[in-house]
Amino acid sequence: MPRKKKKEFKLAREVKAIARERVGRVPAAKPIEPKAARTKPKHKKRPEEEAQ
Repeated sequence: MPRKKKKEFKLAREVKAIARERVGRVPAAKPIEPKAARTKPKHKKRPEEEAQ
């Protein structure tokens, strides 16, 4: 019967686990909208142009 390999201690893994306990999980990633959709227009449109 093969023996189970012992898990190696890694400091980075341990630090991340402690941080998750204290702060909580990282929120899921959100897609970034294109810049044109994010920014507000520099000038207001005239009422005649808006109606079209």
